[in-house]
Amino acid sequence: MNLVGNRIFFKGAVGSVNFDVKAKLEEKERKSQMSIIGFTLFLSTRPSIVKFEVGGTATLTGKDADIQKMLEVDPENKMPLLFQRIYQFVFTGMYLMSAIMNTPPPPNDLLHSDKQAAPVEGVSVEMGAAAEEANGVTIEAATEPEGKDEATVSSKT
Repeated sequence: MNLVGNRIFFKGAVGSVNFDVKAKLEEKERKSQMSIIGFTLFLSTRPSIVKFEVGGTATLTGKDADIQKMLEVDPENKMPLLFQRIYQFVFTGMYLMSAIMNTPPPPNDLLHSDKQAAPVEGVSVEMGAAAEEANGVTIEAATEPEGKDEATVSSKT
């Protein structure tokens, strides 16, 4: 999984900050009781202060009907339940990056709908391409010198 945060120069007082979300899913592989999904999640603020991009793969294992429930689009937030799980997984990283970059953090419940969705039982979601890649986390911070307009922080797990 890759996580990149980009601070955009913003002058002025920061009042209310809204986060916009764009998401993309792509089924990479499907077998009986298993599906590998490639995902990309873009978060940006209004006013334009920070952008986050998260990409990687999620492996779903379980009954085919339960996997299909994870991929169904929620009519309220227009995103599959799988993205709620992915967001829960990457939220801490985005929160830490926002602290490093001195930007507003995204809300922890950004992708949740007002009504509580029933959890899908019997489906396991594993993030990352391989288990050995999930053992270590590297956070690279590249901040521009004073007077520059951007700072980028990235994480790869």
